[in-house]
Amino acid sequence: MKYPIGIQQFEEIRTGGWAYVDKTAQMYKLAGEGKYFFLSRPRRFGKSLLLSTLQAYFEGKKHLFEGLAIERLETEWNAYPVLHLDLNAERYASLDELNNLLDTYLRKWESMYGTTESGNPSLSQRFMAVIHSAKQKTGRNVVVLVDEYDKPMLQAIGNEALQTEFRYALKAFYGVLKSADGDLRFAMLTGVTRFSKVSVFSDLNNLKDISMSSHYHDICGITEKELHATFDAEVEKLAEANGQTKKEAYLELEKRYDGYHFCGDTQGLYNPFSLLWALSDRSYGSYWFSTGTPTYLVELMKEVDLNPSELSGYEAATSELESVQARVDNPIAVLYQSGYLTIKSCDKRFGTYRLDYPNEEVKEGFVNFLLPYYSYSKSAKHTTIISQFVISLEKGDADRFMQLMQSLMADIPYELIRDLENHYQNVMYIITKLMGLYIQAEYRTSRGRIDLLIGTDKYVYIIELKLDGSAEEALSQINAKDYALPFAVDGREVVKIGANVTSETRNLERWVMG
Repeated sequence: MKYPIGIQQFEEIRTGGWAYVDKTAQMYKLAGEGKYFFLSRPRRFGKSLLLSTLQAYFEGKKHLFEGLAIERLETEWNAYPVLHLDLNAERYASLDELNNLLDTYLRKWESMYGTTESGNPSLSQRFMAVIHSAKQKTGRNVVVLVDEYDKPMLQAIGNEALQTEFRYALKAFYGVLKSADGDLRFAMLTGVTRFSKVSVFSDLNNLKDISMSSHYHDICGITEKELHATFDAEVEKLAEANGQTKKEAYLELEKRYDGYHFCGDTQGLYNPFSLLWALSDRSYGSYWFSTGTPTYLVELMKEVDLNPSELSGYEAATSELESVQARVDNPIAVLYQSGYLTIKSCDKRFGTYRLDYPNEEVKEGFVNFLLPYYSYSKSAKHTTIISQFVISLEKGDADRFMQLMQSLMADIPYELIRDLENHYQNVMYIITKLMGLYIQAEYRTSRGRIDLLIGTDKYVYIIELKLDGSAEEALSQINAKDYALPFAVDGREVVKIGANVTSETRNLERWVMG
């Protein structure tokens, strides 16, 4: 099988014999039920291929759809003029770079359809003229497809002045789609984020946002059913290469790459980029996460004191997920829309969602990315460090675990920590997540909250931290509040650790066990 990794052109996939998961039934439904649409999905999730498929459909290229679902649905195959704008390929360090790209597309379209506004300094007026000329020249209404509409805005996150310039430029340009309504057959914008209506979309309030629609939740991504139907033989080869049964290979793929939900009560979706790479390599790697670094989001988490432990199980309202403000001051919406978090359950009564990492690939990649930001360790030996933590806890050597923690923290700059006790809880949380163990920060019992709970097959570790107190006080709190009671019939040995952190040394000073 030929895997179309990195190939985003529908025509190339269909004529080149590449594997294709048939999404044309959803696409046909979309094209028939409305006129203006917006779709937000994480990077490398199939948005560009969707728009390329729409372009081939609206250009009437019937031969490319032979054998696909739409062949039985479409009877007319009319050809429309299509203006396809792709903002994904450039880096936008200035407004001039954005304007130059838009100018390049406009000049190409102006040469195709002719216009009297080619010399107009206003890019939006030239766009309006191109749409009208295309309609006049072909006799058919125009289709406009915009891929990664938000790329300039995303690259300017953290630079408020540049964001403002991009916002006003794109607001005017995209606003043409409302003014040109009489000349348009269909318009669709895709991107990673949904910037709020008070910014980019304020002049384009006729867009129907299908990002959280149950009808189109699987228009991008791969379902379990599609995986079995299209790639069953390839999964068998993956299983053979890794000494697994086919059932074990399916379970491993599900654990690593499945789990994306873009609305409540729908089946999970596989990340197509990671899935195709795993089948092609016949290996379970970290593919999607390694193609992007969420540096700004991690910095923002620290700036707003959003603890890593809060991400798993975060409760969010619909409004918190649907829009990103022009000035990002809460990373949750961007973490969700970028694919680092996803919906795990919903409460329809209150319109709230519980978020978590989609799968093991994202969780391991993101938590590993967090470690140097919270430990301030520049060491490249994180894997070695984590293995030492794992071995010590699996052997029941709690003292060694605490020594390793103390050593890791020894070189943290004084000025970088605002809340010392909270900081240590975060670092412990990150490290234990990386170890792949059960952990819950500030575990709630009927008598209080445990600072840190770590579980292995044989042991349950209950850790309480005291800032400028004593290790004995911390251990006493564990006993006084019966933190170990929920594990009395667990069958595992419970290890209670009281530790203290001092403002003077800014490190773990001592610990006692009971």
